[in-house]
Amino acid sequence: METLVGTILLFGVLLCAGFLMAGVLWSGMATGTLGLHYSLTGTNLFQFWLTNIRQLALGKWQPSLLVNLGIALLMMTPYVRVLVSTAYFAFAERNLKYTLFTGFVLAVLTYSLFLH
Repeated sequence: METLVGTILLFGVLLCAGFLMAGVLWSGMATGTLGLHYSLTGTNLFQFWLTNIRQLALGKWQPSLLVNLGIALLMMTPYVRVLVSTAYFAFAERNLKYTLFTGFVLAVLTYSLFLH
């Protein structure tokens, strides 16, 4: 289990860093400065993902889209880790106590990321 969780965290962070670096470097090459000037207005992660997926589907590639995807992936990494842990405790170990604990953490994360 530790190897799986470590792999999820490592892959998520490296993928996030790749998107962030690509977006910032692309913006730097296009504008001559290393920085993005935009704000993330009041939105939850679900709306944030939908907006970016729509831009991808429409082929609207731009530096801020890559940065947004990096941020979204970084936010989803711990969520996926807890989701996998919950499934592991429920189905592989069949441990009710740990399933309930990780299920509670998953519910709190879901609320904070998607509903808030």
